[in-house]
Amino acid sequence: MRSHTIQLIRVDIKRANTREVAMNATEPTTGVTLLRGTMCRCPACGEGALFRKFLKVSETCEACGEELYHHRADDMPAYIVMSIVGHIVVGLVLWVEFQYGWPTWLHLSIWLPLTLGLTLALLQPVKGFIVALQWSLRMHGFATSRPARVATVAVHP
Repeated sequence: MRSHTIQLIRVDIKRANTREVAMNATEPTTGVTLLRGTMCRCPACGEGALFRKFLKVSETCEACGEELYHHRADDMPAYIVMSIVGHIVVGLVLWVEFQYGWPTWLHLSIWLPLTLGLTLALLQPVKGFIVALQWSLRMHGFATSRPARVATVAVHP
């Protein structure tokens, strides 16, 4: 009886010193996944193109077959791009206006094309980042397409 109790206590102590982490040894880390998405590549393999048109995400990766249609990026990339571009352009406009006092036509001829160019340049990488983040966190149906493998990782107190 006593040896059985000691074994149970040892098992409980062992469980207290470990934690279960969902991970798959063949999957990339979150950082690698986000970098692949930002580069508009498949978050799973990094080989296939993430987009089939400018902002249309491919249904599946042509290289590894990963299903990508689960994503729900919606308007979030546009909001993030507006925030980034707005902070850059408004900051520059205010700095130039207070420093040099340019005429309005010069402001318009510089800042409007810059705003449009930055917006178009950032929209696809930001959407790729959001789709890769959803893939990495197994959001919106990505969990059903790739089940988690549970590994036990020791935690040292």
